Amino acid sequence: MGKAKSLRKRVSSYFNKTFTNYKTHELVQRIHKIEFTIVNSEQDAFFLENSLIKQFQPRYNINLKDDKSYPYIVIKNEPFPRVYLTRQPVNDGSEYLGPYTSVFRVRELLEFIRRAIPLRTCTLNLTKNNIAKGKFKVCLEYHLGNCKGPCEAYQAKEDYDDNIKQVRDLLKGNLSR
Repeated sequence: MGKAKSLRKRVSSYFNKTFTNYKTHELVQRIHKIEFTIVNSEQDAFFLENSLIKQFQPRYNINLKDDKSYPYIVIKNEPFPRVYLTRQPVNDGSEYLGPYTSVFRVRELLEFIRRAIPLRTCTLNLTKNNIAKGKFKVCLEYHLGNCKGPCEAYQAKEDYDDNIKQVRDLLKGNLSR
């Protein structure tokens, strides 16, 4: 299973070369027929490939055979939204960006965001009422400068929303999937 922008190049690459890889040689020897599906976008191709690999469990294709799925970056639908990696999008009103092909790149990007844009990582229920009642205390992330303390109203909602806008701009404008 695989995807290709040029089907002719992809298929001919298997038949017009000498194999140094035993796995590829065996794969080519066992081909009985070739089927293809045309999709509208690369994202659709990733979804289709993911579901077919899980359904047919091809012997020579180990990618995505396990229960893992492609990673997404979620901007959680909550006051003072958290931004993190997930493999399971949920219909909860949050914003899911992806899927991405490399979990390494997503982790790298999230680490860059964490260092450049101060956002909370805690799971506290930061409603206006809870903050006003003084239910929370700043954590180590605040003292390290990684968070501006929205839990104690040290950071205004508008300032935090500006940070989230920077994250959205970065993810939508500068990340190739």
